[in-house]
Amino acid sequence: MVDKPIGEEIRNRFPRLTMSLVMAIIFYLISTIVPPLMDDIFLPGINFNAGMLVGTIALIFTAIFLIRALADGLVLSDILTDIFVKRLGIKEERSPRRAARDAIYIIVVILITTALYPIINTLEPNLSDALSIGTTYVALAIILILIYDIGRILYRIVERKAESMADGLAKMTDRMKNRE
Repeated sequence: MVDKPIGEEIRNRFPRLTMSLVMAIIFYLISTIVPPLMDDIFLPGINFNAGMLVGTIALIFTAIFLIRALADGLVLSDILTDIFVKRLGIKEERSPRRAARDAIYIIVVILITTALYPIINTLEPNLSDALSIGTTYVALAIILILIYDIGRILYRIVERKAESMADGLAKMTDRMKNRE
């Protein structure tokens, strides 16, 4: 399979992600609004009412659309993480060294955020509360992106090692069969 250019991937995935989320919200609303309206309707031969059946089916469709959104969201998050990490000036290498650098960046973000709080608290109370919350969320977002990048790097390293082991086992098995 040939990789698509990043722009084309975003143009394909973002509308699908948006529509999957919209459909999930619609089916979730159906699952919460419709069952109470159908409380008095019972299906013959079935122990539960029609509202419960409609609610359950709507929740199943909600889950299906959320899974579709998750699949597209993961691809988009990979692309956005790559863009963000490049903007930070981190090289594109996929190595334990890069994961270690990401861990150092996490520590730096925590230290900078912690150092900003005394400065922010000297401002007017309403402004300092808003800035404290904003600073916390920005730091948390950066930390989550870096943790995600570390996870991706470690996953690819383990995946490569597993593929290497599988190749070695396959070659060993082939040699044993050829001896027979």
